[in-house]
Amino acid sequence: MNTDYQAGRRHVLQGLIALALAGVSGLNWAASLPTAKVNTTKLAVTDSEVVVGQLHSATGTMAISETGSIQAEQLAIDQINAAGGVLGRKIRVIKEDGASDWPTFAEKAKKLLVNDHVATVFGCWTSASRKAVLPVFEKENGLLYYPTFYEGLEQSKNVIYTGQEATQQILWGLDWAAKEKKAKTFFLVGSDYIWPRTSHKIARKHIENVLKGKVVGEEYYPLGQTNFNSLINKIKVAKPDAVFAIIVGGSNVSFYKQLKAAGITGSKQFLLTTSVTEDELLGIGGENAQGFYSSVKYFQSIDNPNNKAFVAAFKAKYGDKAVIGDVTQAAYLGPWLWKAAVEKAGSFDVDKVVAASPGIEMANAPEGYVKIHANHHLWSKSKIGQIQADGQIKMVAESPKLNEPDPFPKGYQ
Repeated sequence: MNTDYQAGRRHVLQGLIALALAGVSGLNWAASLPTAKVNTTKLAVTDSEVVVGQLHSATGTMAISETGSIQAEQLAIDQINAAGGVLGRKIRVIKEDGASDWPTFAEKAKKLLVNDHVATVFGCWTSASRKAVLPVFEKENGLLYYPTFYEGLEQSKNVIYTGQEATQQILWGLDWAAKEKKAKTFFLVGSDYIWPRTSHKIARKHIENVLKGKVVGEEYYPLGQTNFNSLINKIKVAKPDAVFAIIVGGSNVSFYKQLKAAGITGSKQFLLTTSVTEDELLGIGGENAQGFYSSVKYFQSIDNPNNKAFVAAFKAKYGDKAVIGDVTQAAYLGPWLWKAAVEKAGSFDVDKVVAASPGIEMANAPEGYVKIHANHHLWSKSKIGQIQADGQIKMVAESPKLNEPDPFPKGYQ
């Protein structure tokens, strides 16, 4: 295929998706307003340009999960620029690498806000990285768009959470497991940091108090762990109805390969994960996790026109072998939601953008309709998918309606 054709195809696809996403509420395609009016807080905004930050792990154990977020945010920014930018200004990105190290995330966040004066930041993946940067964003009054499903129990004026919180992912997934798979006994497995530990605390309360089930094991392993043989032996002894797994990053590769080698496969053991998407399956290999289930809000295989256009644009930019996972899609929403809020506010000032954000909706998001709640989380539908041998995930269940975000569910704190 010649390069001219490829470039033309890419341009057409980017134009199509930009037009499709004109369904974002609050968009205003009017000519730019005077800089003195739209930037009163000394952000990096000129008559022709607005500077934003990207802060993800491009290296280290979390790169397997965060690379897709970097790519999706850049795709959205490219599409927004191709459609005229934000308030008539093109977006320029300063990229920083958190390197899977939480103090580095905090250091880079301070650089972006204090030295670079970025108008917003799209970034983080783990809750540990988000917790590390949160004091910086609140002190400097920056704005972070955070794309990852997480444990909840947080709400900040300075963060828009475009993933799901626990009630939308964990509780809904456990309810499905109890109803559809008749699961009564659960073995909890997680990486050893705040998200898995807090998520399992919430899961245990739900299993014991609501589902009237039993937790028969709970184990945690350091980030980057590669040996799970002792864990696998414990699972075999416990014989749980369900393994509930929140292993993150590169450790997933070892975990699922060792499960298969030990004979723990989807045909013999029900396993529900909230941390494996198509991004992780690139490293794991679909054949090593085939038959297991994932509770997230997006799968690349979702069959709607918006998602088909998004997938086509993503592959046109990053190659036919590129895959898109849940957090990748949630990251893609960030620049579009920020653009909508800026143009609704008529300003890049963080306080004005934050005030304009509740009620912003994307009728044509790849996952389906989403809307920003007053608590800065998204209304969205919950989904369950079964992992396929080719590394894709087939949706098998979806909530009948949008689930209202509730980051502080009563009885789970």
